[in-house]
Amino acid sequence: MLPYFSEFYGNASSLHGFGREVKEVMAHSRATIAALIGAGPQEIVFTSSGTESNNFALKGIAFANRDKGNHIITTALEHDSVISPCEWLKGQGFIVTYLPVDVDGLIDINDLQKAIRKETILVSVMQANNEIGTIEPIREAGKICRACGIYFHSDACQSFGRIPVDVHGPCLDLLTINAHKIYGPKGIGALFVREGTKIMPWQQGGGHEMGLRSATENIPAIVGFAKAAELCVEEMSGEAKRELRLREKIIDAVLHDYPFAYLNGHREHRLPNNISFGFAGLEGDAIRLLLELDEMGIAVSSGSACSANGGGHKTSHVLSAIGLDPVRARGALRISLGRFNTEDDVNVFLSKLAHVLGSLKPLTSVF
Repeated sequence: MLPYFSEFYGNASSLHGFGREVKEVMAHSRATIAALIGAGPQEIVFTSSGTESNNFALKGIAFANRDKGNHIITTALEHDSVISPCEWLKGQGFIVTYLPVDVDGLIDINDLQKAIRKETILVSVMQANNEIGTIEPIREAGKICRACGIYFHSDACQSFGRIPVDVHGPCLDLLTINAHKIYGPKGIGALFVREGTKIMPWQQGGGHEMGLRSATENIPAIVGFAKAAELCVEEMSGEAKRELRLREKIIDAVLHDYPFAYLNGHREHRLPNNISFGFAGLEGDAIRLLLELDEMGIAVSSGSACSANGGGHKTSHVLSAIGLDPVRARGALRISLGRFNTEDDVNVFLSKLAHVLGSLKPLTSVF
């Protein structure tokens, strides 16, 4: 990224040499990202984030296809950047159906089939959940949508670079990805828009990004996004196995050592780097647990980082969706493993967790 902050500083929309040389770099980066998900370069639209990409997908499809219908289907555990636009669209005259999930966070494909109406224009199902890691059956969902002539979108911000992402297998028309989940820069994302998809630009101005997203392109971030994506996908298979081994060590140890601990999300059908625990009777101490671990140099969270921006400690809509009561839906401990975590890190974490939990007294020892 470094040369594109200063040495190659041209505007990719300019016709002079400085602009042309960075436009060429941007085209290469676009082609790199496209190839990693089985898309064409012209189908990748750069945005500022996964949140913008999700908003663009939902609002752009909704308003561009309003003449065909006003019904949208999504799930009860989507990221806030899907839930909030859907709620906003309801105020604009659209109807939204939220598919329920089971105790592990999985949708039932039969529920999707039953929810489809003649007015349905879009279905949005995330590939994997950001809080509990559950991987959804998007391949089956996509085939249903394709057979019914309905646009299908998936938020893959949490899964891209962790598990295979291919726009063809699940019959995807739109796919959201971003960079900072894969060690790339913050503030850059992309939306795959299948060629021929009827979508309305949600940002007007200079006609950048094939006329779909006006704004001067952030070349350093785009370059960083492409390189990070390339590295993650190249190393994905081996890294996933390594993270899976560390994940299972933590899960086995915690569930064995603490009878009041429980796992949120599916045990097998989950991202290799994701763990979400609850501790029965200690849900009210979740923030204290998080902060004490933080003081020990261990960064964990209680849910989605994005939903924490409003301040306070909110009930997780994801944990509520899998059937946890309001108390337990506020008390998760989310652990995310990464490529720089080692088995020694896991041992330190388990030791520190034991120390903190030993200082807390659960209200009940039975889940």
